[in-house]
Amino acid sequence: MTVMDETAQGTAQTAQETSDGRPLPPAHPRIISLANQKGGVGKTTTAINLGTALAAIGERVLIVDLDPQGNASTGLGIDRRDRKASTYDVLTGGVSLRAAVVPTAVPRLHIAPSTMDLSGLELELGTARDRAFRLRNAIAGLNANVSPAADFTYVLIDCPPSLNLLTVNAMAASDAILVPLQCEFFALEGLSQLLQTVEQVRATLNPSLSIHGIVMTMFDQRNNLSNQVVADVRQFMGKKVYETMIPRNVRISEAPSYGKPVLVYDLKCAGSEAYLRLATEVIQRERELRSAG
Repeated sequence: MTVMDETAQGTAQTAQETSDGRPLPPAHPRIISLANQKGGVGKTTTAINLGTALAAIGERVLIVDLDPQGNASTGLGIDRRDRKASTYDVLTGGVSLRAAVVPTAVPRLHIAPSTMDLSGLELELGTARDRAFRLRNAIAGLNANVSPAADFTYVLIDCPPSLNLLTVNAMAASDAILVPLQCEFFALEGLSQLLQTVEQVRATLNPSLSIHGIVMTMFDQRNNLSNQVVADVRQFMGKKVYETMIPRNVRISEAPSYGKPVLVYDLKCAGSEAYLRLATEVIQRERELRSAG
């Protein structure tokens, strides 16, 4: 059975009822944060295109844009004038997460967009007791009071390039962290800092948080440094590193300026093929995690 077949079967099961005719309770989506405190590593690009690839194989995906720059929202064609409600409104309690969700041009892919208002959130929340759990609480009600066909099966959180309250909210809400890591000299140094933060969050806020995987981005097989960085990261992190690597690719760079994922912009380019492989690998790891649980 293919990944697409299994996904379709899982979707059909979601719509079933219990034996006494009552509807099943709302499904809890699988929540994955894409995090790296360094900017320019392909984090937002990976969120957009992994979300698109998962949607293409039948999952219902929500991207939560937690970066004040709003690049994930722009990259999916959401004009700033159309962001009537944003993740800022969600985290400050103004609206529910479901109310902030807008559809994208990609079937089964939605986004909760962000605005620059997010940049002042840390000061605004001050010492509120639930300041680290605002996003977790919002996601808890995401699939409530909707038909099973409208349930989201994946929530991908695009974190800002810093280890601030927004990133802590994402980690506190997540089942796992996916780390995009650029093939550059200081990659391992930045990774060590991120792993320390994950351990702190696990110890204090979210004991079930895990590292889903590390995806090497902007890989250039002609570059000796790229190959050495990949070898070093694989030696350091072992099987946590995905087999799939995202290559340097002009089409990946061009796609956001058109408000499209690269899989829509140019399905047959090397970047699109890599993100489809990554989605398959993510699904495979999810299946292994469920079996182990």
